[in-house]
Amino acid sequence: MKGMLDVFRKEKKYIISQTASSKLYQLFSQVLHEDANNSSNKGYMVRSLYFDTIDDTDYTEKEDGYEYRKKIRLRIYSPSANSAKLEMKEKSGDNQRKRSLAVSKEHALELISGKYECLLSYENSFAQELYFIMMQQLYIPKCVVEYRRVAFIVPENDIRITLDARIEATESNFDLFSANLNLYPVSHFDDVTLEVKYNRFLLSYVRDLLSECNKMSTSNSKYCLARSVSQFNGGLFI
Repeated sequence: MKGMLDVFRKEKKYIISQTASSKLYQLFSQVLHEDANNSSNKGYMVRSLYFDTIDDTDYTEKEDGYEYRKKIRLRIYSPSANSAKLEMKEKSGDNQRKRSLAVSKEHALELISGKYECLLSYENSFAQELYFIMMQQLYIPKCVVEYRRVAFIVPENDIRITLDARIEATESNFDLFSANLNLYPVSHFDDVTLEVKYNRFLLSYVRDLLSECNKMSTSNSKYCLARSVSQFNGGLFI
């Protein structure tokens, strides 16, 4: 379907230091294909607005360790964007399914204001599914999360490796397209999230490259990190 993606992959996450991230960037850039949006090691902006139910079902199920959980979000890569990606990400262990629907800025703003009827104007089953989920389960905007991402790809097996740093958030302003969004830090200044997404298996040389990080995988969620930090520290990371 035009404007929609449906991807099944496995995902691993690791928390590494800025020093380790710099070393991995140098290593990856010599062997892997860089994402076209990378601006050297500074990467590019990712900004997402997360929806959740009134009683925070998605957040609670993630924190309680449910095997199956989901997230619904709007994502842009620049405040000046004239469109957004509406995504639902479903996970069960290491396996994930991510469905994405391209929506206009006008419709994105309607979704942010709680007007979900615009989804019915898209002639595909995913838009209709999201409409019924968000209406029946009473989804509302909960927070905006922003960070800098450096990405690498391996086309042969649809492998994508990302380094995400400077994670910031707000729960008081849902203006996704604002050029001056007031955000607070929700990750330690030295932390970088390394994400590895792949189909079925990792190619051996990529697995060898990743062994350099020497870290145990984590189930770290940027959405949950943003929500939990604001609750315990009043929006300030200590």
